[in-house]
Amino acid sequence: MNPLFINSIKIHWDKVPMDSYIREIEALNGLELLAFQSPVTFFVGENGSGKSTLLEAMAVSYGFNPEGGTRNYVFSTFDSHSVLHEAVTLVKGYRRAKWGYFLRAESFYNVATREKDYVDLAHPSKEYHERSHGESFLEIIHENFQKNGLFLLDEPEAALSPQKQLSLLIELYHCAKEGSQFFIVTHSPILLGLPDAQILTFDKGQVHPCKYEETDSYRITKAFINDRDRMLNIMLEE
Repeated sequence: MNPLFINSIKIHWDKVPMDSYIREIEALNGLELLAFQSPVTFFVGENGSGKSTLLEAMAVSYGFNPEGGTRNYVFSTFDSHSVLHEAVTLVKGYRRAKWGYFLRAESFYNVATREKDYVDLAHPSKEYHERSHGESFLEIIHENFQKNGLFLLDEPEAALSPQKQLSLLIELYHCAKEGSQFFIVTHSPILLGLPDAQILTFDKGQVHPCKYEETDSYRITKAFINDRDRMLNIMLEE
């Protein structure tokens, strides 16, 4: 029996307006069903390929605030999310998540600002604005990552050093082993190295599985590190 909280998603294109830019995203256009097979699913691809758009739609469909936070967060700084969530159906498993969090790098400042609206004596403010960006991200990870949780992360490596990305990878591994499920948009070759994760690429046609070694994050980083001078000479001469 599949232990995942979200087994797959369905996209109902009759609910997407004909003039919506969603229909122009190659990776998503015409996609009707996307199945998940691992507790950790990575979305990879070039900027603008639709990764964050799909992750956002999944988060909003599940009940998270579009700008991030727990499902208790209800606020809007700027209404920028797409209509895709209205066309997405989450096909859920028999288990129910005990906790969850939607972390997106681009709107984290807004979440950190509004966090004080959701504190009480038992749950004091974490004072995110008094910490560095990376420290705030790690505090959220330590506070919210737990067993049997559902977590959606949009470019969590944005504020993390390589060492801290390794720390996050360890957290992901252990939480997944304890029954949590993750959906992660990332360009980090470190995070993508997580064992047994499902990697879905949004490049070269509709969303489809790919191997770690096939991702641009891995290939380009490896090529640059292994032959930096040659790559720089070629690029800078061009």
